[in-house]
Amino acid sequence: MTDIDAGELAKRRPYDWAPLLLVPLLALAALPLIGSLSTWATLTAAGLAMGMIIFIIASGLTLVFGLMDVLNFGHGAFISVGAYVAAILLAPLSGLLQADSLVLNGVALLALIALAMTATGLLGWAFERIIIMPVYGQHLKQILVTVGGMIVAQQLIIVLWGPVQLAFPLPTAFRGAIVLGDVAIERYRIIAVIVGLVVFAGMLLVLNRTKIGLLIRAGVENREMVEALGYHIRRLFVGVFVAGSALAGLGGVMWALYREELTPGMGMEVLVLVFIVVIIGGLGSIGGCFIGSLLVAVTANYAGFLAPKVALGSNIMLMVLILLWRSRGLYPVANR
Repeated sequence: MTDIDAGELAKRRPYDWAPLLLVPLLALAALPLIGSLSTWATLTAAGLAMGMIIFIIASGLTLVFGLMDVLNFGHGAFISVGAYVAAILLAPLSGLLQADSLVLNGVALLALIALAMTATGLLGWAFERIIIMPVYGQHLKQILVTVGGMIVAQQLIIVLWGPVQLAFPLPTAFRGAIVLGDVAIERYRIIAVIVGLVVFAGMLLVLNRTKIGLLIRAGVENREMVEALGYHIRRLFVGVFVAGSALAGLGGVMWALYREELTPGMGMEVLVLVFIVVIIGGLGSIGGCFIGSLLVAVTANYAGFLAPKVALGSNIMLMVLILLWRSRGLYPVANR
């Protein structure tokens, strides 16, 4: 078969719609179990918001994992650092954050996000240069050095900000809820969904409509071929790692606002969910990561309401079921 015939066959191959049905089917299955429509709608909205935040954090990691074959357990450090660095601006921007204006609150939030992403992007660059680069292709050493890096970062946060829990209040216009009949949806959850969708759309645009996105996707599938064509895969690696770290910083700010508090171990706490999402979605797959994030968050919310004792293990059970169905995840890209 020629390359042209293979290309035409790929174009005619039907799209795999089955994973897209998982979230709505799960939601419909949970409705009769929960009983109350308003409670179900509230749980679903909260799950979607939580899922979007998890997606923002996990999307960078799935590219790093899929493209660079790096087991970066230090990703949790970028989540915490992003949130704590953004907290530096809480006092200077208190006037904007406390103003009863969606526009002013939005400007302040963008400033927090910009600072967090810049700081974690720079930290990611240094982390890749100093810690990751010497252990490429050595998974055991990657686990050891990245876990060590996360522990060091957590201890530095304790040294600089203290071990106590800190408040990270929502901007004034983001507080409260929008009431639709008997259903109350918190405003911040709507903001989280919007930010998550913007990040998802932006990543799809970059990956599918730009040259650098083409190189990233090609590198996920066949690194050697990209290098043979004369492209510097190492530079691409560094750029992907910096972008993934910056997204973790954005996710850290969103997660801190979701919880309205900061703790030194917040990154480590959410990292388990992030790795579950990456595995469920398939290495290197942004679409799979998006669906996996929603599945994990919605499952956790429904299980927490219906059976609190099994809520902690619900995502592990979900991952097992998905892998029994598709051993490489929902939309695997990387050939690993």
